Amino acid sequence: MHEQLQQLSGPIVVALFLAFFGASLIISLRISKKRENADGYMTGGGRVGFGISAASMTATWIWAASMYASATSGYTYGLSGPIHYGLWGALMILLIYPFGRRIRQVAPRAHTIAEVMFARHGRSSQLMLAGSNVLGSIISLTSNLIAGGALISMLSPFTFGQGVLAIGAGVLLYTLWSGFRASVLTDFMQVLFMLGAVIIIIPVVFFAAGGPDLFVAGADNLTPQQSNFFSSDAFFNQGAPYIAAVLAYAIGNQTIAQRLFAVREDLIKKTFVTATFGYGATIIGVGMLGVIALYAGIEPIGGDVNNLIPQMAATYLPPALLALFFIMIIGSLSSTADADLTALSSIVMADIYGQNIAKGKPNPRTMVLVGRVTMVIAMTAGMYFAGSQLNILDLLVFVGALWGALVFPVIASFYWNRVTNVAFSVSVVVALAAFLPVRFEWLPMTGWVAIAFDVLATIGIGVVLGLMAFGFFGKRVAFWVGGIATVAAAPFAIGFLHTYPVLSGSLVAYSVSTILCTLITLGSNKRFDFDLIKLRTGDFDPVEEIAAKASSPDGQAAEQPDAASSTVQSTKQ
Repeated sequence: MHEQLQQLSGPIVVALFLAFFGASLIISLRISKKRENADGYMTGGGRVGFGISAASMTATWIWAASMYASATSGYTYGLSGPIHYGLWGALMILLIYPFGRRIRQVAPRAHTIAEVMFARHGRSSQLMLAGSNVLGSIISLTSNLIAGGALISMLSPFTFGQGVLAIGAGVLLYTLWSGFRASVLTDFMQVLFMLGAVIIIIPVVFFAAGGPDLFVAGADNLTPQQSNFFSSDAFFNQGAPYIAAVLAYAIGNQTIAQRLFAVREDLIKKTFVTATFGYGATIIGVGMLGVIALYAGIEPIGGDVNNLIPQMAATYLPPALLALFFIMIIGSLSSTADADLTALSSIVMADIYGQNIAKGKPNPRTMVLVGRVTMVIAMTAGMYFAGSQLNILDLLVFVGALWGALVFPVIASFYWNRVTNVAFSVSVVVALAAFLPVRFEWLPMTGWVAIAFDVLATIGIGVVLGLMAFGFFGKRVAFWVGGIATVAAAPFAIGFLHTYPVLSGSLVAYSVSTILCTLITLGSNKRFDFDLIKLRTGDFDPVEEIAAKASSPDGQAAEQPDAASSTVQSTKQ
């Protein structure tokens, strides 16, 4: 390792900031409107094409925190770490499209999953989903700001706090004007930077660190588990918890749902399959920086693994590539930070103001103002929490597990017409109550307590695999996969799983919510008409659609479900 890390000079860093955020602001200003449309501000009107949607989904999920976490995984678990992180993260994106097509089928003009839950069940389920997303998006925003602050403090003369402030202000500046439309259009530019930089930077660092000979010379720096590609350590601490978490992210995350509601309905599969490959290849590649650091015997500066990626760049890259790397990380964190801001604004606009304060009859101009104020408050909160410099990997796993309690009730609500609001609400609350003491080890995991939670976690294995199978192959295959997985895992899992609290807590959340939601639902004879969701969700601000209809030769707008207008909004429940 070089004795002294390279840094970019202050004027160069300022110039890179001005170039990147200046270009983003120009894009945002060019698409801004004198009278911003509330639905366009939240989802782009549901008419975004394939190229922009695929780039946006890829850029949003290739965020700085995921790059840092993948490298941390490689440094902690060896070669299998980035594979586990990138492969299962890519699977999460792939899982969106089968469930996404059903969600868009029943709610073609919605803006948030929570809004659909309000139409399906009522206020309590809506606020649970909205609340979890507010928490998740603020944690995500904080993670990106932490990653950015670490980058700035390592590669420039500026401090961590100055870096967080500059990045937060830059992202807020261009996103505030046009909301979601600004986010997806700048994502296209950002993903080009990221993919290009990864293709160049990873091989350069690899060969500068020693090339193929590094794997021989540095083998002594690895433990037996780190050198084993099929490491049980890596699987139970990283792979398995992430497999459980990806389904929760796919169903519960509003940044993903927002892109699902934005892309043209016929392009859902194409968009998310493309993003799957883009994400997986990039994140596994970046994670190899952690593996290289492990073999090279590099210790993270200050013992903080969040410093690992910028430290590797500053150690091995020449100045020109260091500047390219700087833009790559700024682009990756900006693409997700703006997605978090637009997700939070849409939740507050649609779920809190639109349906709970305005009671389904919102003023569209007030909605846009509410969205912009939300962004300012959220970014301020993110910058405040970023000062804690928490471990990014721990934050990601925690949020994914937290959403695990929601997965079965949400999916079941789109397919099973007997699921009730009571079944949804009770199952989620109890599942969270069961998750917390396992995840944070509040109870002594011995004797019958350990066995009881192991049984629940084993059922959770069947639930996770069954739900994945259900998305692609349907109910019959899902029951077989879930049942066989539970029975096959039982002899090995019971008496063992409680020793991995991150994995066990997530699986317990899945199983408890599934068991309770199913039992309570079976006790009800009510049937829900899914066609009602189309009537209860729609445009809050249908100005663009009315204008299109008025200007068309035959007086007909393009074929869009006319669930629009505040009149429809007032029919909720």
